[in-house]
Amino acid sequence: MATGSFYGQVSANKRNSLLMAAFVIAVLGVLGFAIGYAVVGSPAGGVGATGLALAFGSISGLASYFGGDKLVLTVSGAKPVDEASAPQLLNVVHEMAIAANVPMPAVYIIDDSAPNAFATGRDPAHASIAVTTGLLEKLDREELQGVIGHELSHVRNFDIRFALIVGVMVGAIAILADFFLRFTFWGGGRRSNNREGGGGAQAIVFVIAIVLAILAPIISRFIQLAVNRQREYLADASSVELTRNPYGLERALAKISGDPEVLEVANRGTQHMYFTNPIKKFEARASGLMSTHPATLDRINRLRQLTGEPPLGSSEAATLAGLE
Repeated sequence: MATGSFYGQVSANKRNSLLMAAFVIAVLGVLGFAIGYAVVGSPAGGVGATGLALAFGSISGLASYFGGDKLVLTVSGAKPVDEASAPQLLNVVHEMAIAANVPMPAVYIIDDSAPNAFATGRDPAHASIAVTTGLLEKLDREELQGVIGHELSHVRNFDIRFALIVGVMVGAIAILADFFLRFTFWGGGRRSNNREGGGGAQAIVFVIAIVLAILAPIISRFIQLAVNRQREYLADASSVELTRNPYGLERALAKISGDPEVLEVANRGTQHMYFTNPIKKFEARASGLMSTHPATLDRINRLRQLTGEPPLGSSEAATLAGLE
């Protein structure tokens, strides 16, 4: 393996993800300031609104931080397993946990024939991994190691916490923007503009605030998706570090992506957590969705960069998955 290339991918993905997360937080702060200034008519109002916006995001984050993982597992229909019911799965999770130097996570199974998996939890000491029965039936041990290594990399890299912070901030931006637009629609903006001292500056900021309220949720959503895609690349590279075997992960990516089964329990709120996007392009619920994951072929070819092998085309990827 090309060690220098591997650590270069890890460093680049971490740096890009941090920058994009900081940008989302900055968007929330700027939107709060513009709305506060527009409504109150002074910079002090903008500063106060910025503080309230960030406080709201923080409180929402704390609520999700302590209870979000249990909710996701319940919604997904995940059931805990033991040595008797899934010995190979627990053995693979255990060996990957040792390789990643993290505590053994709680392990769950989702009774669904579509192969997929996800990790959740606020930190390595409170982590869970859920896999579908389809994943266990359709992947061999090397491929399973690649998937579990990927999910445990999310745990080790604190991706679940990281994604939670960005997700909550994006939600806070959407709520704040929606509140301001409704406030404006019902005449709040016109009243504030007529106050003494409002002046032309307040009118200009008010227009800017309306534009931000429309664009900020869209921009922040794109940033959230970009952050998620960066973390997927990082988890792929980290999985190779743990398994020392990029080929198992390559085959797993090709197999899972090419599988026609639909994962019924997945939804728009949880799709970003899975190993690959569980909502297929041909499904009605995929309409209007932006991609939460990088293209599978792109992920495979990034893995091949680590070993210095030539990139695959789409037909070659299908052959890798055993589809042709």
